[in-house]
Amino acid sequence: MTEVETNEIVVPEGAYQLALDVAREAGAILREKFGARRQVDFKGIVNLVTDADRASEAHISARLKAAFPGFRMIGEEGSTHDAAFSDSPYVWIFDPLDGTTNYAHAYPHFAVSIALRQHDTTLLGVVYNPMLDEMFAAELGKGATLNDKPMQVSTIDNLIESLLASGFSYNLKEREENLPIWADMLLTSQGPRRAGAAALDLAYVAAGRIDGYWEQSLEAWDMSSGGLLVEEAGGVVTNYTGGPFDPFGRQCVATNGHIHHLLIEAISKHWPPAR
Repeated sequence: MTEVETNEIVVPEGAYQLALDVAREAGAILREKFGARRQVDFKGIVNLVTDADRASEAHISARLKAAFPGFRMIGEEGSTHDAAFSDSPYVWIFDPLDGTTNYAHAYPHFAVSIALRQHDTTLLGVVYNPMLDEMFAAELGKGATLNDKPMQVSTIDNLIESLLASGFSYNLKEREENLPIWADMLLTSQGPRRAGAAALDLAYVAAGRIDGYWEQSLEAWDMSSGGLLVEEAGGVVTNYTGGPFDPFGRQCVATNGHIHHLLIEAISKHWPPAR
């Protein structure tokens, strides 16, 4: 497979199927290792990395590099590939194990996430939950699917009937910044959920299981795939002020579109936080 040399936005031939295949393969690695004794290291006070993360990432990076050697690469656990082809407009962005803390505690809620971007456009995104064998996938302009069947966001149009989700930063000093928004949502929605896997939260918005999601202190590998899933399923993704979504922007609000302004209004009462 070779890089498509064009300034037009185009999904390279074979890239979408490759992402699906590699996500399943990496998920199989995680599933095989699940529940066994783990080698756990700490990247921060509560930010973990396991031998399973590293094994999954090694597999993903090797497969992507072999298929598209000219593409750049950003993986959560340090995989990069840009020295020889730093001018490539394409970059793979992936999380080999979204939900590492869950995984380390044998809590079966985690995923593999793989996205491909060209310049500032996400071309494709896949989020695979190996424990439920659920593949959430989207290709730019072609809609979103769950296990090959079309999926769409929900139609709920008010907060009190909405099921929401959020998460809390690995930075303990930043965690309390989400507490006022969380408390607000406890009283004005059917309830917020905190499942500990951002990519799956976004996938669940796309599938209509969750009506809205907000979180800050995220990374591109947390949001790139899920953001495209939501948009291709008919939803809306922005930053906390309702501005354009940027997977490198550290924050996102994703909804079915119907409650987006309501969630933005609720967040605006508490954001930016007083420092």
